[in-house]
Amino acid sequence: MTTDVFFMDLEATSKENLPQKLSRLVEKAGIENILNENDLTAVKIHFGEQGNTAYIRPVFIRTIIQTIKKYKAGPFLTDANTLYVGTRSNSVSHIHTAIENGFSYSSMDATPIIIADGLRGKSETKIKVDQKNCKHVYIGSEIIDADALVSVAHFKGHELSGFGGTLKNLGMGCASRRGKLDQHSNVSPKIKRKTCIGCAECEKHCPAGAIYLEEKKAYIDKNKCIGCAECIVRCPTESVNINWNQTVPIFLEKMMEYNLGVLKNKEKKAFFINFITDISPKCDCLPYSESPIVNNVGVLASSDPVAIDQASADLVNQQKALPGTVLKTNLNPGEDKFRGLYPSVDWEHQLDYAQKIGLGKREYNLVKLNTLSYKK
Repeated sequence: MTTDVFFMDLEATSKENLPQKLSRLVEKAGIENILNENDLTAVKIHFGEQGNTAYIRPVFIRTIIQTIKKYKAGPFLTDANTLYVGTRSNSVSHIHTAIENGFSYSSMDATPIIIADGLRGKSETKIKVDQKNCKHVYIGSEIIDADALVSVAHFKGHELSGFGGTLKNLGMGCASRRGKLDQHSNVSPKIKRKTCIGCAECEKHCPAGAIYLEEKKAYIDKNKCIGCAECIVRCPTESVNINWNQTVPIFLEKMMEYNLGVLKNKEKKAFFINFITDISPKCDCLPYSESPIVNNVGVLASSDPVAIDQASADLVNQQKALPGTVLKTNLNPGEDKFRGLYPSVDWEHQLDYAQKIGLGKREYNLVKLNTLSYKK
């Protein structure tokens, strides 16, 4: 049995503007089926790094919030702090960046922002998944504690996964800092001793006592390290770095296993939306945005996280590439744009593995929403 994935293009009329059309899309796709009165509903989005402009426009997020409120649920906007040092690596600067990018209390219809993994990325819940790569995963506690979950993802290219959509928004985006490090790396962080100034900030804040100073340089005891990544964000000279040593297939599999953890207590309480707009070649975590690789396509909504990402990839690959972008191969309709961007990344592996572990199905039925117009 195939899953319905509902699609709207970006054609608007005097009878129905795009926010109104978006509301009709998510209702047609069945968002009411996951919502009960007073459900605390996590709306998981990416607020965009400071300087990035490709993230989803706040007016559309406001529309989704208002649609959720129609069913008397209680939505809140959320994301988890980043592993790398940037403008979203702690809740204070994360919320400041969100507000600066247009997600303010007033613009979001008085909806609060609650960062899922707390002030410094350590508020996490350990979830048992018993999979090939991960026996347990570490998810931001506010995501786990929410009654319902609505993922709103910006679909675009991504350096490690080929593309980023619903599955990345959840698997990576909902993980605590420890969880993010677990997916990216299989060993402890490393210290660049040339730039280490021996300030001992990492040592003071290491919860496992795994860091010590010797001759005014920091060292990590790998046998004691628990992989929380606190040292990465504490270092004032950015001398503590991630060991980017995870192979791409294992990274993709771990990310899917983290999706299992996110959705474990959300059976029939999760809903997924992909915006296939401003389809940039790289993640919105960058402090800039490159030119979109194809024209805007539209918006998808579904109850299946695998089907919606498969449909999104198919719709992008059906497009003709725009001239003058970083995409130089696979430019014609039907050619794989993500392989053109990242030839070494087999992006389909994540969908195959997601289907294998029961997250959803790659096969889908695309249901196109009609455009309303006045009849004379």
